[in-house]
Amino acid sequence: MKVSLNWLKEYLDISLSPEVISEILTDIGLEVEGVEQVETIKGGLEGVVVGKVLECGRHPNADRLSLTKVDVGNGEGPLQIICGAPNVAAGQTVMVATAGTTLYPINSEEPLVLKKGKIRGELSEGMICSEDELGIGEDHSGIVVLPGDVPIGTPAREYYKIEMDVVYEIGLTPNRSDATNHLGVAKDVAAYLKINHGHSGEVRMPSVEGFQPDNNSMPVEVVVENTEACPRYAGVTIKGLTVGESPDWLRNRLLSIGLRPINNMVDITNFILHELGQPLHAFDLRQVTGRKIIVKALPKGSKFTTLDEVERELTGEDLMICDGNEQGMCIGGVYGGINSGVKDTTTDIFLESAHFNPKWIRRTSMGHNLRTDAAKVFEKGSDPNVSLYALKRAALLMKELGGGEIASEVVDIYPAPVKPAEVQVNYSHVNRLIGIEIPRETVHSILAALEMKVLSDTAEAFTVAVPTNKSDVTREADVIEEILRIYGYNKVPIPEQVKTGINIAPKPNPDELRNILGDYLAANGFHEMMALSLSESRIYKELYNSVSEAELVYINNTSNVQLDIMRPDLLFSGLNAVLHNQNRQQVDVKLFEFGRSYRHAEKGIDEQQHLSLFMAGSRYPESWIDNRKGDADYYSIKAMASNMLARLGISGYQETAINDETFAFGLQYHRGPQVLVQFGKVSPRLCKQMDIRSSVYYADFNWDALLKAVRKHKIEYQELNKFPTVRRDLALVIDNSVKFSDIVAIARKVGKKLIQNINLFDVYENESQLGQGKKSYAVSFLFEDSTKTLKDKEVDKVVNQLIEAYESQLGASIRR
Repeated sequence: MKVSLNWLKEYLDISLSPEVISEILTDIGLEVEGVEQVETIKGGLEGVVVGKVLECGRHPNADRLSLTKVDVGNGEGPLQIICGAPNVAAGQTVMVATAGTTLYPINSEEPLVLKKGKIRGELSEGMICSEDELGIGEDHSGIVVLPGDVPIGTPAREYYKIEMDVVYEIGLTPNRSDATNHLGVAKDVAAYLKINHGHSGEVRMPSVEGFQPDNNSMPVEVVVENTEACPRYAGVTIKGLTVGESPDWLRNRLLSIGLRPINNMVDITNFILHELGQPLHAFDLRQVTGRKIIVKALPKGSKFTTLDEVERELTGEDLMICDGNEQGMCIGGVYGGINSGVKDTTTDIFLESAHFNPKWIRRTSMGHNLRTDAAKVFEKGSDPNVSLYALKRAALLMKELGGGEIASEVVDIYPAPVKPAEVQVNYSHVNRLIGIEIPRETVHSILAALEMKVLSDTAEAFTVAVPTNKSDVTREADVIEEILRIYGYNKVPIPEQVKTGINIAPKPNPDELRNILGDYLAANGFHEMMALSLSESRIYKELYNSVSEAELVYINNTSNVQLDIMRPDLLFSGLNAVLHNQNRQQVDVKLFEFGRSYRHAEKGIDEQQHLSLFMAGSRYPESWIDNRKGDADYYSIKAMASNMLARLGISGYQETAINDETFAFGLQYHRGPQVLVQFGKVSPRLCKQMDIRSSVYYADFNWDALLKAVRKHKIEYQELNKFPTVRRDLALVIDNSVKFSDIVAIARKVGKKLIQNINLFDVYENESQLGQGKKSYAVSFLFEDSTKTLKDKEVDKVVNQLIEAYESQLGASIRR
C-alpha cells in the first residue's frame, strides 16, 4: 500500500520530517518497506515550457510533417521544430520540450530523451507535445493546445502545478483493515503523536454536512436478496453530471500513489477508496433497467462479461449486482461489467456504497483471478459503518466537480447493524504481555486516542468497545497489541539479562534423521519436493477407493473450492508433481517429500508423518562416461527402500506382498502389525486417470514407525574376521510360487551363525527344460566362522542340510 505524505497532511496539523514520519509508521506496526520522493508527473516536466507557434508550414520533404517556428520565451529567438500532429497551426499556445529534456510517455515503457537533429533533412530543435508524451493523459491524436493567455516561457511544472511528495510503501498485514486508507493511517499517527509528543490528536475529517438531496426525481429501488453476502447496501442517484477531466488537486492525489487519472467521476471513486477505505461503484443510470438494483447470486454457469472484455462463467457463489431484469451489471465488490460503468457520455449515475462479506469477496476474487484494489479492501474487512459517510462524501464531490444534482433520497439497506465488539481486558495481562507496567491512566489515554470507548472499569479489568473499522480486533490480546502499538514498541526496554535453558535433543533426533536420508536421496539423484497439504475429495470418491469418505478431513477453502480436504496420503501429491514435470518435458523424475497425512479416526484427526519416494522414466542420468541404460523399475524402488532402512540400521523385519488398488504389485516391510514402508509399481489405472504416460514407482515410509525402530536399534561393534570365507553355490529348480525370501529364511535357520550372506545371482526360466510353472534360482552362500578356519567337511554338512530342507519344504530339485 502507498501512503502520500501530502495527503496525510490534509488531515493532520504536522510539520515533521519524512524521516520522522517513517519511524512513526514503523513504530505503530505499519512497516515501511520503501520511501520515495515523487513528483505527480514523472520527471517533473523539467525542460518543458509554454511556447507560441509563430509559423506553421508544410515540410519540404514530407507532406505529413509540419515545419514550425515556435517562440519559447528564452530571448534567443524562435526554435525550428518538425511536428507530425494533424492539429498543429500558427497562433497556438503549446507545450514544448526543448533539446536535452527527458519525457516519460504513458504509452511507452522507455523514457524519451530529446536531442537536436534533422528529420527528413530539416533541423528540429525540440518537440511540441501531446498529452501522452507529457505523461498527463493517454491522448496521442494531437498536440496539447493551451488557452491563448498563458504566458510564453511558463515552465510546464508551474502550469500543471506539479507537486513534490514523499510516498511510503507500507507492508500492510492482513489484520490491519483499519489502515487500508489515508484517514486510517492519519488516525493512527495522530494517536501516537498525542500519547508520545503532546500533539492534539485532532484529525480533520472531511465534512459532509452539506449533503442534502436536491430532489427525488430519479429514485432507484434496491432489493438485497442475499444479506449474508451483502450486510449493507447504500446508494444515491446523481443527475445532470458532466464527465470530464479531474482538477489538478485530485489528479495529483491519485498520481502520487501510482494511480492513473481517468475522468472526474471514476477518479472520485478511487479517491474515496484510498481516503476512507470504502470501495464505491458508479453505474450509468441508463444501463440500470427498470431503475431497480437486485443484489443476488446468479445461477451456476451464467455468463458475465467484465470490464476487461473477458466473458466469465459464474460459480453460483459470486455475488452480483443486477438490474431490474436480473441481468448482471457488476461482480459485487470485485469488478465492474463492460456496459454498466461510467462513460464520457454518461450524465446520470447511481452511486453504490456497500459492505460485502469478506469470505464471499475473497472466494470470487481468487476464483476468477481478479485481484482488484476494492476486493483487497473487502477481504480484509471494510468498515460497514463508514459506507453512508463515504457515499455522502463522494456525492458532494461529484456534485462539485461534475455540476450535477442529487436526484434521490439515500437508499440504505442495513437489516442487522454491526455494533462495536466488546472485549474485556485484564490490567495484569496488559503488563504481562507487553513486558512492562503501563500506568492505567496511560492505557485509558491510548484507548481514547484510538477512539476505543471504555464501557466499564474495575481494579482488575476494563471492557472496551472496539470501533467497527478494526474488524480483526476481537480478543484481549488484540486490544493489548493496539495499546502497545501506540505506546511505542521502542519504549519497551530490552532486558539486561539473557536467560536460557539447556535443550536436550531427542534420541533419535528426527531432524538429524531427515538430513541423513535427505542427503542420501539427493546423492542418488532425487530432488526434494514440497506439495500442498490440501487435495481434492473428488479424487478419493471417483478414482481411488482405498480411503473411505468418512476418513476424509474436509475444510472450507474459499480461495480454491476444488482443494476441499486435507490430504489423506502423499500418493496423489507426488503423482501431480510427476505429471507437472512430464507436461514440461521432464520425463525422468526422482522425487521425495517429507510430509503429513490427515484422516478422521475414532479419537479425532489422525495426523501421520511420512516420507514418500517417486521414480519415473530413466533410472540413470544421461552421460557420455556412464553407458548404463534402463528405466526405473520395481527393483529400483525396492533397492532404495532396503538401502534406506539399512542406512538407519534397521533390520529384522518381515516382508509381505501388497494386494490393493494402489499398486500393480508391491511389497511391505513390517515388524508385526507395524508397517515400516510400502513400495511398488503404481497401478496403471491410476496413472492413466491422472494422464501420466510412464510407469511410476512409489514408496511410502511411515516416519513415526521408522523413529520407533531406530530408537530400539543398538549399535554393536565387532572385530573384523581374520579367517577366510567359503562360498558354495546351489542351482534350485522350484515352483514359480516360491519366493527368494523363503529360500533365505530356511538358510538362516539351517546355517545359523555360519552362513553370513545369501545372494540370488541368476534366474533362469525355460519350460521345455525345467517344466511348466518352474524356474531356476542360482543362489550363493558365504560361510564364515570368527573363531577358526572352516573345513570342507563342516561346510558340506550344512550344504547337505540345506539341500534336504529345500527338497522337503519347497519341493526343490538341485541342478547338478
